[in-house]
Amino acid sequence: MSSLTRAVRARLVHEWERGGSAGGARALAGGYHGLLRAREWLYDRRILTSRPLPCAVISIGNLTLGGTGKTPAVEYAVRTLAALGARPAVVSRGYGRRSTGVRVVADGRSVLLEPRDAGDEPFLLARRLPGVPVVVGANRYEAARLALRRFGVSAVVLDDGFQNRSVVKDLEIVLVRAENPWGNGRLFPAGPLREPVDALARAHLIVVSGAAGPDAVASVAAVAARHAPGVPVLAAEYEPVECWEARRLAPEPARTLTGKRLLGFAGIAWPDDFRRTLAALGVDLAGFAAFPDHCWYGRGDLDRLAARAVAAGAEGLVTTEKDWVRLSSLPPSRLSLWALGVRFVLRAGADLWREALARPRR
Repeated sequence: MSSLTRAVRARLVHEWERGGSAGGARALAGGYHGLLRAREWLYDRRILTSRPLPCAVISIGNLTLGGTGKTPAVEYAVRTLAALGARPAVVSRGYGRRSTGVRVVADGRSVLLEPRDAGDEPFLLARRLPGVPVVVGANRYEAARLALRRFGVSAVVLDDGFQNRSVVKDLEIVLVRAENPWGNGRLFPAGPLREPVDALARAHLIVVSGAAGPDAVASVAAVAARHAPGVPVLAAEYEPVECWEARRLAPEPARTLTGKRLLGFAGIAWPDDFRRTLAALGVDLAGFAAFPDHCWYGRGDLDRLAARAVAAGAEGLVTTEKDWVRLSSLPPSRLSLWALGVRFVLRAGADLWREALARPRR
């Protein structure tokens, strides 16, 4: 990603977070809103149609641009389905991947693609879900059909599927950030919303991610009551569970990082969330560097981070599991490089989650 692109994105995020947006962005958002409404009109009148699949289809998505923790939620949904006796597969677009067309990332026996060809999130899911097929494709319907044909699955979990209308979905799970859930309330590019908030009406479950207390859930529930009356609102957090040093790859408890003086960095939608996770874990942060979401790191990035860490008296670097995927093919850093893995944990509504995924729909 060029320095200009990074600067433009940083400016947009800064404006969204403080509640403003440039006039030009607001004008573009108006045009984008018109396109969304036109698409809705076409689907309502069956000029565009969603095609059914002969299996259960569960969608995990959101209303905003990134940062709600969809990947751990997809993993949790797959594990829930497997525990209920289903044979699930993951279908994803594979954002930012180098490959094209429909590709099998994992066939249930091994991971077949490198991260750059799979996309960071599908690769991470394939790594976290041994035995589960993972397929990527911009055409989700064709990707799902391939999963059915080759692997005989009984359920498909669509990663980031809320805005995709090409497939008939049996369960729409929408993730919402506990902190500043709707940004400045404007559509992209004037704000972080991918659709107006009233799109919550399509949801079957709403999950508040990063919900540390009841106030955050109550705030989202009040909005959901207006746009999606009767839809359950669940509460979830992301709990650090393990870490590993990149040269050894041996998993250790997350508390291994407690007390270590490390320089943190992350290229995710809301990097401050990771910084707060490290602080809560008791990491002695020597500094923190934020990169754009889905950033693919180069050798120079690691060298600059290592130099900054040495200058700050740090013994190593620490990043997210997703960031580790995007730099795992690089030569090892001259300092220790730790990756921290988190898991999706439901704090309220676990019974409703399981009931929704257990309900037969095909």
